[in-house]
Amino acid sequence: MEQSVEGLVGRYFPERQAEIRAFAEFLATAGIERGLIGPREGERIWERHIFNCLPVTELIPQGASLFDIGSGAGLPGIVIALARPDLKVTLIEPLERRVEFLKEATAGSEIEVIRGRAQDVKKTAEYVTARAVAPLEKLKKMSWHMVKTGGALLAMKGESAATEMVGVKNAVLHEINLEGVGLGRIVELRKPA
Repeated sequence: MEQSVEGLVGRYFPERQAEIRAFAEFLATAGIERGLIGPREGERIWERHIFNCLPVTELIPQGASLFDIGSGAGLPGIVIALARPDLKVTLIEPLERRVEFLKEATAGSEIEVIRGRAQDVKKTAEYVTARAVAPLEKLKKMSWHMVKTGGALLAMKGESAATEMVGVKNAVLHEINLEGVGLGRIVELRKPA
């Protein structure tokens, strides 16, 4: 990471600097204590967990509604909501202990938390995001009903992105390199209008 954490926080979270710092601290303490992230992740919270979630924000238009499925420790959902306060973000997570963590992490914010499995949620949003939830084909099956017509599923993927896209119709790979953050790979599946 070439730029300082403070510089990147100011650049990517201009309206929510205090909130993202508080979330990073909560993630590095309660997130580790509750087993939501590994015990050695505390030193890498910013680079590996928070800044890593930023590239997907480049693909979401102003004022959109967004569901983050399998939210777990709030990644990428909480990061997206703090970087882009113009969005209406809902976190969807099936496990009670993770839901409690998410509710504590988002207390006092406009972020909604729903306990449930993606495949059981009856609501829709313009965008659905996921990070480390499932392979692309399975992810599409479990969440496609939640994507509004004209909207998109945005799956954050690593180096396996191109391999996972094989056989998935209309999948588009975006490789987004944000200054100071690095490369993010997002596979977009757009629902035709």
